[in-house]
Amino acid sequence: MIFKRFSQQLSALNISFINAYFKFKKKSEFNNRFEIHWLDVTPCLNDKTALSTFDQHYVYHPAWAARILNKLKPEEHVDISSILQFSTLISAFIPTKFYDFRPARIYLDQLTSGRLNIIHMPFADNSIPSLSCLHTVEHIGLGRYGDSLDPEGDLKAINELIRVLSPNGNLLFVVPVGKPKIIFNAHRIYSYEQVMNYFSKLQLREFSLIPDNSSDVGMITNATKEDADNQRYGCGCFWFTKVV
Repeated sequence: MIFKRFSQQLSALNISFINAYFKFKKKSEFNNRFEIHWLDVTPCLNDKTALSTFDQHYVYHPAWAARILNKLKPEEHVDISSILQFSTLISAFIPTKFYDFRPARIYLDQLTSGRLNIIHMPFADNSIPSLSCLHTVEHIGLGRYGDSLDPEGDLKAINELIRVLSPNGNLLFVVPVGKPKIIFNAHRIYSYEQVMNYFSKLQLREFSLIPDNSSDVGMITNATKEDADNQRYGCGCFWFTKVV
């Protein structure tokens, strides 16, 4: 019964789409600016929504990080494996170095791209004053991106971030938060307490949260541990400083 109803709905959509195509084609008869052929159609049947939809985590967390960098105005920024749109955008106003296990062939002024393994970074101790690793560490060691299987891979990556961060330097760090669990081979979810323990050598400057209901409330600035603990798959945004 469910399949039959779905098939009927799909057929109705197809008929509506076909009718729309021929209606548009007829309206275009006196306008020869573009060629229009049936073989070129690409149905986009799920885009007629009342509101624009977007991935809450991956829109809000780069926006959060960019706003902090705009306050800090570092001379240079180093990003480790965050979503590529982040480094490409901030490179418009901050010289940026982007590194990933799978390097990106991208060519923009003020942006350089290179390859590295986050658990063995080729940087000296205490050498990077402005550093980010956004929505990345939760994947390390799960084999998702061709890296080696390693249950401690995320902890090794975190220790490397702490090692290379310079005294008084700033680290922007983002991971999923809520009840701790592994979703193999996608990602880990951390508790607020876990993250704070892993970064106990650093000082927390800000914790903000993209909650499960962010589509209704947006991002929570200066969120609490209790806020994080109440999430199923929230997005925790941590701004740390290496205080000496």
